[in-house]
Order: sequence, then C-alpha cells, then structure tokens
Amino acid sequence: MTKRQPNIVFITTDQHRADCYSFARSDIQTPHIDSIAARGTRFDRCYCPSPICQPARASLLTGVLPHTHGVRDNGIDLPDDMIERGFAAQVRNQGYKTAMLGKAHFSTQHTFERTGRPECRYTMADYYDGWTGPYMGFDYLELFIDGPVKWPYWEPPQGLHFTRWLDHTGAGALAGKRYDSGKRPASEAQQVHTPDLPLNWHTSSWLGDRATDFISRQENDDPFLLWVSFPDPHHPFDPPSPWDRMYDPDDLDLPKHRDLDLGRRPWWHSASLTGTPQTNEEFREIRENLSRQKRLTDRQLRDITAAYFGMISLVDHNVGRILAALKASGLEDDTIVVVSADHGEFLGDHGLLFKGPMLYDSLIRVGLIAAGPGIAQNRQTNQVVSTLDLAPTFVDLAGGTPSNYHGQSLRPVLESGSGQSDMRNYAHIEWGLAASRCGIDLDLFTVVTQDYRATFENLSGTGEMYALRQDPYEMNNVFDDPAFAEARSHMDEIRRKRPDDAREQPLPAVGMC
Repeated sequence: MTKRQPNIVFITTDQHRADCYSFARSDIQTPHIDSIAARGTRFDRCYCPSPICQPARASLLTGVLPHTHGVRDNGIDLPDDMIERGFAAQVRNQGYKTAMLGKAHFSTQHTFERTGRPECRYTMADYYDGWTGPYMGFDYLELFIDGPVKWPYWEPPQGLHFTRWLDHTGAGALAGKRYDSGKRPASEAQQVHTPDLPLNWHTSSWLGDRATDFISRQENDDPFLLWVSFPDPHHPFDPPSPWDRMYDPDDLDLPKHRDLDLGRRPWWHSASLTGTPQTNEEFREIRENLSRQKRLTDRQLRDITAAYFGMISLVDHNVGRILAALKASGLEDDTIVVVSADHGEFLGDHGLLFKGPMLYDSLIRVGLIAAGPGIAQNRQTNQVVSTLDLAPTFVDLAGGTPSNYHGQSLRPVLESGSGQSDMRNYAHIEWGLAASRCGIDLDLFTVVTQDYRATFENLSGTGEMYALRQDPYEMNNVFDDPAFAEARSHMDEIRRKRPDDAREQPLPAVGMC
C-alpha cells in the first residue's frame, strides 16, 4: 500500500450482465475495463443483493440486505437512519473527500407527491441553483435524474446537474425533440432507438467529462472516494451515433435457450408477466408498456443486443478517459479502481428481457473487478461474493473498522489473490414485490452457492432450485425432486443464516421508481 490510504474510484454500470465484457465473450469490446482486470483481481461469481435498481443501490451503499435497510423494491426511499451506516459516511469519517457523479437512485423519482429529496420529480427544482450536496454521505455530487436520453425532456429547473448543463449550453428542450426524432430498427425491437443527438449530449459522455474534471482538480493531499455511476446499459437501449453502428447484429451470439419456457417454472414466473399492476393509471401504463417485455423474434433480439453492446462500449470508452485522467494527474499509483454493476439483464435468456422476479444467473450475477496499489494482479477467482461486500471493503481500505454490515471485507482476497477459508462462500438475494409492480405480492429470497441456486417464495412456500454444475443454464427445476432433498435442506439452512435484523414493518412506497 501507499504511505497514506489510497484514493478509491468506484465505477458502476446499470443493468449490466456479468458476461458482457470482452474477457467473458468474444463478440463485445471493453478494452479499458479489461485492462483493469489484467492488472488486478476479477471476481467471476459476484452476485447482487437484489435484482432491481433501488434496493440494489441501497445495498451497495449500506452493505446490508433490502429488508434491513427497508428499500425492498423500487418506489421506497432509503431512510435517513441508514445514511450514517453507508460507506460514504464511514469513509468520510476516515478523512476522505467523498463524491458521487451520475445516477444515484437512492430515492424515488416518480413519486405520488413531494418527498423533499433531490431525486423526487416534485422537489428536484428546490435543488437547482448551485446545489452540489451533501446527500447520502457524499459531500459533493453532480447528478442526473432522467433527461433527454432516457425519458422525455423535463423543463428546468427539474433534472438536476445534467439538465442544468444542457440548459446552460442552449440545448434545452431541443435535446428532447432531437432524442425523440431518432430512428428505430426495421425490426421494431422493443425500446431500441438511436437518438438524433450529438455524442457529447449523451449522459455517458457528460459523466466522463465530469469524472475527468473532478480527478483533474484533486491534489496529492487528502484521499478521496469517487463513485462514478453510469446509467447504461439500462433500457431504453439507445446508444448515440456512432456507437449504434459498432456491432453488426448478425455477428452476435444469441442465448442458447431463448424460449419463454414458463411451463417448467414456478407459478409466479407466469403470473408476474400477466398480472395487472395494482397502482394508479399513470404508473400502471408505465409498468405494462415500458417495464414489461414482449415476445421477441431473433431479429429483434439481435437488434437489442447490438444496441446494448454499443451502450456498454460507450461506457468503456469513458472508463478509459477516467483511467487516463488518473494517470495524467499523477494519481494512478495511489488509486484503487473498482468496477461493478447494480444488477444484470435477461437479454433473451429464457425468452425474457429487462428484469423481473425470475432470478436467473443473467439477472443476479454482475461483474466485479478491482486494481490498484496492494491488489493482486492478473488474478481471477470463482469464490462466491456479493456486492454487499463492497461497503465493508471500502471502509477497510480507508483505514476504518467495518462493522454492522451483512457483507465482509474483500481486502484479504484482493491483497492475497486467493480465496479466504474464513469468508462465507454463498450469497443472499432478496426482493419484496407488492402487487403494484406486476399484480401479485411476492417475497423472494435466493441463496447461491458454488453448486446450487435456490429461490424461496416465502408467502406461498414454493420455490425453485437448480444444480448449477450439471445445469448451468438453469433449465431443470429440482426444488421438489426427492433426489435433491438433502441439497434443498442445505440451501434452506443457508437461507436461515440471514442476519435477524429485518425491519418489523415494511416502509411505505412513495412512488414507482
């Protein structure tokens, strides 16, 4: 390690599968993230604590499972009593400057009414002029809520820093109009769109600009922790030109199993795709028309995959800019860079798209890569870990003593390059869905080990389990198979190791997402 504690640059993507890096498959290009893996340590069995945005991000920050921090689904704000528990506040207590750039999503955007949070559509205007924090333990923030590259343009003073920047450049409402006037593929693939926008008006480009500017302003005195949170490759799949043409759809590999095989799945798979969301008309329309997948042709899936890959490669390009800024500022040797994601994406697996309560590997497994001073180089491990482990890891690297976390510090693994026998070798994942999402109430709890993935639906007592070594594509549900009764009992035993600190009463939903 360096003489002082290292800087930490934490880079995340949104809805990014663990196998969508060029070290994992040959038909995608991520050279800059690959370079981090080559000079660092790569975890190939890292899982998210929830497969949906707000719960996963709240768990990234706090290091605890959703039923403990309270954000069991989108539409629930992370409560104030969890802020000081988050790694940003804990690292700040160790003398670090803390900053977040990009997508936060710790609070609900599409709310029923005013919440007072900067991410709320009704109160974001209160934070328009000159606000840069503090928020959720971060002293400095530059954020976007939606903007013309994700949702229809919101007139200033809404939208926070990205929209403010667009407005100040004179782009303003023109950006929204040009986004909407872009082209769609001939296949009419769901939520695929090439916006008619200059590259520098895209959120990934803006975020690369802001991250490199922040790094260039740092000096070799107090260490800093910077979270750079990219909103891509979350749908809509909308890479700007020329990234929309980077991949030929006909050259891409499609999933081996891409049929909507609901007949062999537990009841809630089908019910969640056909139920009527129990919410107001505005939110129900969004759930049914934007969040729910339609049946896919191979042509449409190829177009979706090409756009998804283009978004990832644009993010990777900006990761390269961040790495170059660290080197140019003389900070490369003093900075640990960590790359991960909040959750994955189905991308056609089992005939599915986006995300939902079918907790297949493509949705719950994410990339995790770290490099920097003291970290073992060019190492790869299959140890089962969780992004819950990142909060205590950051606190440990900053010189603090991690405590009160569900995760464990990965520092011993990072520094030795090998697995640690005293670390748990399983992951817990949970998601509490109200009928407002897909028409049914669900309480899902998943356990992943080296050998199995089991999901328990706690309200009905049903579940699914897959023997991963023999069945890596999760095709054969052995939950009720007598031949696997002992394995199921073992998975249930691991489920019961969940810390007994879940909130007694669920927090109320304040909106949709």
